[in-house]
Amino acid sequence: MSASRLFFVCLALGAALLLWRCDNAPVTHGPGVLVPSVPEQQPVAARTIGHGEYALNTRARFDLQARVLSRRDYRFDRGADLVPVDLALGWGPMSDSTVLDRIEVRQSGRWYHLRWDFPEPLPERVAMGHSGNMHLIPANDGIRDDLDEVREGDLVRLSGYLVDASGPNGFTWTTSLSRDDTGGGSCELFYVERVLLLTP
Repeated sequence: MSASRLFFVCLALGAALLLWRCDNAPVTHGPGVLVPSVPEQQPVAARTIGHGEYALNTRARFDLQARVLSRRDYRFDRGADLVPVDLALGWGPMSDSTVLDRIEVRQSGRWYHLRWDFPEPLPERVAMGHSGNMHLIPANDGIRDDLDEVREGDLVRLSGYLVDASGPNGFTWTTSLSRDDTGGGSCELFYVERVLLLTP
């Protein structure tokens, strides 16, 4: 490869990398509560939704607006074909940059963790009660594409159902039905039928 051709290849790769970083950079906001509303959950008659090799049993209708605190994509764990992405979401005081600038949000192994230095920016029960790690099941390929566009810092509205899942070889996954629980089983298993980006 000639030196001039190599230069243009490197230039193109650099431009592509810069564009990728810009497209995936977290969205920033000024101070203030951005999402004053709380998630809405309504009981529903139980029904089964077929989803590939899984059966999803509806537990509640679920609709929320939230700020994306973090996202984690999964490809290789046992549930990745059902739940390809987890979003850590915040509302109320957990959508306020004044608070979030003092909190580190991490996701790993299908868990999310909040960490801060003292004095705490919020009582822990308030921080945990206004945030959640949502295991998202896209209803179809279009919803999967919409979720792929969501970045840290985005404001989103998600609608669908909280579900329990069962699959081959005795696989089960159960949703939480509370925003106040913590520890094992406290995450929402969320079958998403609609994604709306609210970020200005």
